[in-house]
Amino acid sequence: MTINVLHVDTERGWRGGERQTLWLAAELARRGHISLVAARGGEPLAQRAAEAALDVVECNPRSEIDPFAAMKLRRVIAERQIEIVHAHTAHAVALAALATFGTAVPFVVSRRVDFRLRDNVGTRLKYRHAGKFIAVSRAVGVVLEQSGIARDRIAVVPDGVDVHRSREPASRDTLGALGVPNGAPLAVQVAQLVGHKDPLNFVKAVAHARERVPGLHALLVGDGPLRAAVEQEVGERGLGDVLHVAGYRTDADMLLAAADVAVLSSREEGMGSVLLDALVFGRPIAATRAGGIPEVVTPECGRLAPPEDPTALGDAIATILTEPALAARLGAAGRARAAQFSVERMTDRTFQVYQGVLADLR
Repeated sequence: MTINVLHVDTERGWRGGERQTLWLAAELARRGHISLVAARGGEPLAQRAAEAALDVVECNPRSEIDPFAAMKLRRVIAERQIEIVHAHTAHAVALAALATFGTAVPFVVSRRVDFRLRDNVGTRLKYRHAGKFIAVSRAVGVVLEQSGIARDRIAVVPDGVDVHRSREPASRDTLGALGVPNGAPLAVQVAQLVGHKDPLNFVKAVAHARERVPGLHALLVGDGPLRAAVEQEVGERGLGDVLHVAGYRTDADMLLAAADVAVLSSREEGMGSVLLDALVFGRPIAATRAGGIPEVVTPECGRLAPPEDPTALGDAIATILTEPALAARLGAAGRARAAQFSVERMTDRTFQVYQGVLADLR
């Protein structure tokens, strides 16, 4: 059975959700399905989808509810005989709802964050006709239920990761250019500098971990509205020479692969797909228990701390760095665990959701 799918993701920039959209669309196409990607022109998703030989529909909505963009998608749905529309972001939901309204084409919604849907008329209208909600973790599924979504409309499909790729760690020269001395114990966090990722928690945790590991250096890879606050905190704690705010980097995978410990300091987290990369690279993990993170990081592959507890997170970082045998065990177990989150497995589960939604129409 082949299915014609239109994936809608009009976000700017390149984050975990856009990577998941690309991987799913590409794997479906590899299996012989029609897999179109509606993305904002000039943005990384559109560019990378084209490089992957996927059909790209340029879609540049001026707002979440843009009738002209929705009509363009509606024409694509008719012309390409699309059977299911997949809205990969919250902003894409309104477009998917408008583009499919009054047609026999259903749409599904991916939900990757663990905070509730807004309780207003607009939210209820745009989500009302969704055929299924795909939650990336059980934790996200619970939050959807708390938002009033019936359990039978929710399917849990964890994000995927390319388990076949190998990433060379960043070179000594690259790390040196960022301020990391050769041989220094290194903690790396790859995350946007936004509230729910709680980068200030990372800064405070590194400060605490250095009490036990004085030579520790840290890289914070990512950008966002909290960058100024992060840099101020780094300065106030005297970490200017040891905690390096690297900003957005195209070599983030290589920097993560060079870590002695991979960190995620989130206050809220749907799943934490960057942790899947850490598993693939065999990096031991120190993270919080926010949202769906415990569904990824088991005690066999990492150490978890309560959210907003930098002392506990710092202790987790320090323990991994001061116990080499433990770090080796965690990394090896993580590499084995990564297979459970392969792109192929994620695609299988997503395709089952598509089949179920289409079967419900018959």
